[in-house]
Amino acid sequence: MTEKSRLVVHPPHDLGGVPAGPLIRTEQDMTPFEKSCHALLNVLNKHLLVNTEEKRRGVEDLGSEMAVKLTYYEHWAVSASEVLIQKNIITSEELGTKMTEINERLREEA
Repeated sequence: MTEKSRLVVHPPHDLGGVPAGPLIRTEQDMTPFEKSCHALLNVLNKHLLVNTEEKRRGVEDLGSEMAVKLTYYEHWAVSASEVLIQKNIITSEELGTKMTEINERLREEA
């Protein structure tokens, strides 16, 4: 099966059957970012702004290259952001401005 035909049968996020290393299961505490992200996603769902299916679709739309570069919660954050932009709840400019503000504040605190 060619790479292109494989993408038709198996979307980029579908890694089933692809060779991989061993799965190492570990327990770890959530980072502050992960806790905040989890809480924000729950709030977005509670207020009917971004539901689970929309987030899942967004993660699937990331593609395999981006999927391997992001952490679990980064997948969900990017996905939710895209849904909010698509629904015209926020703009990409507003998101970029807010991210810049936060990054500057974090640099000042460090």
